[in-house]
Amino acid sequence: MDLIINFLDFFIHLDKYLPKVIQIFGVMAYVVMFLVIFCETGLVITPLLPGDSLLFALGAFAAQGYLNIEILLVSLCIAAVAGDTVNYSIGKFLGPKVFHYQDSRFFKREYLLRTHQFYEKHGGKTIIIARFVPIIRTFAPFVAGIGTMKYLRFITYNVVGGISWVCIFLLAGYFFGGIPAVKRNFTVVIIAIVIASVMPGVFEYWRQKRKGSLPKN
Repeated sequence: MDLIINFLDFFIHLDKYLPKVIQIFGVMAYVVMFLVIFCETGLVITPLLPGDSLLFALGAFAAQGYLNIEILLVSLCIAAVAGDTVNYSIGKFLGPKVFHYQDSRFFKREYLLRTHQFYEKHGGKTIIIARFVPIIRTFAPFVAGIGTMKYLRFITYNVVGGISWVCIFLLAGYFFGGIPAVKRNFTVVIIAIVIASVMPGVFEYWRQKRKGSLPKN
């Protein structure tokens, strides 16, 4: 419980903890941030790591001179694209093993075929949009790999989505994070970013629920 509380405290008060991270790690802070963004997008076991809010906060601190915005843009774009690529590869590797048996107790081959068909039809749009939705962006490339979405198709949308996501939030923090009103209410801004990021997924779930298209337990 204490670990969860500490994590939430760090997540919400990035303005308080990031300077400490930068001070402790120095130039290695870039490596730490690279690994956070890489793991948040590349490992299905770490979907709760900060993404949108962290990028915004890093941009804001870069504007204040704590970090170099050019290094952040290049390194974190690479981290985002590489993370999704690794996640896709893991899904592609595990997919045939998970769905090897036609009558598996928990999985059925038809699920894999449906996922493949979905990503062939909507995959590009899904990969790009998922970048801006916490948690979903962690699982989208994994499912794309399981569904054997063509790699060339995947990597194209992966690069577009990854670069767009990093640039939008980093530069938003860089240009707007230094505004006095934003600096005074930084925690509120971070929470607002999280809520705004989650709302599209919540709305879509609610819409599908109303349409009755979600499977019933």
